[in-house]
Amino acid sequence: MIKVGDALPTATLMEYVEVEGNGCSIGPNPVKVADATAGKTIALFALPGAFTPTCSAKHVPGYIEHIEALRSAGVDEVWCVSVNDAFVMGAWGRELKATGAVRMMADGDAEFTKATGLTLDLTGKGLGLRSNRYSMLVKDGKVATLNIEGPGKFEVSDAATMLSQVKA
Repeated sequence: MIKVGDALPTATLMEYVEVEGNGCSIGPNPVKVADATAGKTIALFALPGAFTPTCSAKHVPGYIEHIEALRSAGVDEVWCVSVNDAFVMGAWGRELKATGAVRMMADGDAEFTKATGLTLDLTGKGLGLRSNRYSMLVKDGKVATLNIEGPGKFEVSDAATMLSQVKA
């Protein structure tokens, strides 16, 4: 399992882009984790699934609400990672009005999630292999803080906790 001090796994996430620009075409675009985190401070949080109750009502909205405070504290970008496809993550981001605040990163094959060791097996509940709920502060591609939720919990991966850690 990934821990504080480790480099993020070599993986490619997918991001649905609404507007063409900066070398990105409209639609799903690959994001190489190592390249995209180099020289940046990223508040990354992961969750079991798009359009699920806690994720939609609390997790993502909290980061949207705190985006300016996170930026003021030195966070360059906020990423939401989920084992969903880029089309679903794009639609979810539009619904939550995350554009410009939270980058909705799809880990459709669970490549990143498996490599972190933070999987959640929801087989039998119709969801298959998913990501555990967690957050991490990433500095220049390395984990600076890591907050892993217990089963069914939402206590330590929220935006307010991340903000307090960024300010520390």
